[in-house]
Amino acid sequence: MREIVVNGRFLSRRTTGVERYGRGILPFIGSRSRVEKTRANGVMGHLWEQFVLPTKLNSESILWSPANTGPILVRDQALTIHDLSPIEHPEWYKKSFAVWYRLFLPILARRVRVVFTPSMYVKNRVIKRFDVEKAVITPNAVDPSCFYPGAQQSLYELPERFILFVGALQPGKNLQTLLNAWDKIKDEYSDFWLLIAGDMGSVFKKTELTMNERVQFLGYVEDDVLPGLYAKATLFVLPSEDEGFGLPAIEAMACGTPVIVSDGGALPEVVGAAGLVFELSDPAGLTERIQECLSDPKLRLSMKEKGLVRAQIFSWQKTSDLIWNTLNAI
Repeated sequence: MREIVVNGRFLSRRTTGVERYGRGILPFIGSRSRVEKTRANGVMGHLWEQFVLPTKLNSESILWSPANTGPILVRDQALTIHDLSPIEHPEWYKKSFAVWYRLFLPILARRVRVVFTPSMYVKNRVIKRFDVEKAVITPNAVDPSCFYPGAQQSLYELPERFILFVGALQPGKNLQTLLNAWDKIKDEYSDFWLLIAGDMGSVFKKTELTMNERVQFLGYVEDDVLPGLYAKATLFVLPSEDEGFGLPAIEAMACGTPVIVSDGGALPEVVGAAGLVFELSDPAGLTERIQECLSDPKLRLSMKEKGLVRAQIFSWQKTSDLIWNTLNAI
């Protein structure tokens, strides 16, 4: 059995969806592998990954890089590509970040032994764009000991009834469409608020948003608080233009919260029949879906039950086993 080494650069960063994937899998393979860590971020993190990390490997090592980047000199490597938005939607990102990915990722994807993707949607796009020979779907998942109905939090004083969004405040999340939908229905549902959890992030272009009444921005929310937000929400909405997976939708389902998503990227694939889907080409459809849910308690209960079942399909144990077995078969 070859030595499995994990590129632990992601551990030095604040946890978002990409980092949560690595942190979710590591407990299941960490004791059987060697994790190489760094405290470096930004440019220094890139330099560590490209020039220091390769020196930690030997001829028997297989490296797994779980967060979109890895050392380009290392061929005995598995790379997880979570999405292709920096390449396909460079207008959402700061120019230097988009240019770097456009130049770097195609070379790396063609050099590694296998590419992992979180969904069939990303797998198909990776194969088509990079012409890679081997790509394996390794889905995101949810820790049921953290995300469950009735989860509590004590940091925020929350409204009694609210709609929730969780994600980076970046152009691709299509947040203005949600704000527009809220503006149309807020008078009809005067006891509801719209809560938005997330911040700008460091690599995205700034997105200008039109503010409305009864909208509360929470900023970045720590992992130990997030389940309590999901569990308390009446409805969760993710209106993204493109998602490689859409982990917040599954986290919300695991907490028993009905979910509405767009048809952007992998979202319909991930939520299946357990969530409601609106078409990005018809923004008014989001308004209709929200009204449908808020006015029908029986529908919400049905969505809750279906969502709880759907969330159980996604398991860190199953994804970890798939990654471990693939790494040992390289």
